[in-house]
Amino acid sequence: MIRPAEPQDVPRIFELVRELAVYERLEHKLVGTPARLREHLFGDRPFVESLVGEVDGAIVAYSLFFPSYSSFLMKPGYWLEDIYVQPEHRGKGLGKALLRAIVQKARDAGYGRVEWSVLDWNQPSIDFYRSIGAVHMADWNTYRLEDETLRRFADGLS
Repeated sequence: MIRPAEPQDVPRIFELVRELAVYERLEHKLVGTPARLREHLFGDRPFVESLVGEVDGAIVAYSLFFPSYSSFLMKPGYWLEDIYVQPEHRGKGLGKALLRAIVQKARDAGYGRVEWSVLDWNQPSIDFYRSIGAVHMADWNTYRLEDETLRRFADGLS
């Protein structure tokens, strides 16, 4: 079952975020807290949305996504930040159902696209995305300022 996340789901979603961080070998980058996630999902000014996937009443998958914008399409879209299914529940259609629900939500809102990034070593995900017709944007590279580089650039030190 796929459904919108509710405030009481935040601790479980945070556990799954931690699992994703471990899977992606990025656990050292996880510095957020359940309280911050709750604020960003359900606070006065939500920044992100979440859908969860349940099996027998237990949350075993989640997605986090938020609005983006295409200046060429002149339409909003969604950026899919995370989609994660616990390993023992993969291959049963949960990831596809989560992604389909986000795409349906985008289509219903008149959005122009849904996009995301994937680590270059994550072949199972790459294969899945290709199988559903997702296009690899080979000419595009992702750049990021975060932590110290974000601070230094904002302060004019770089």
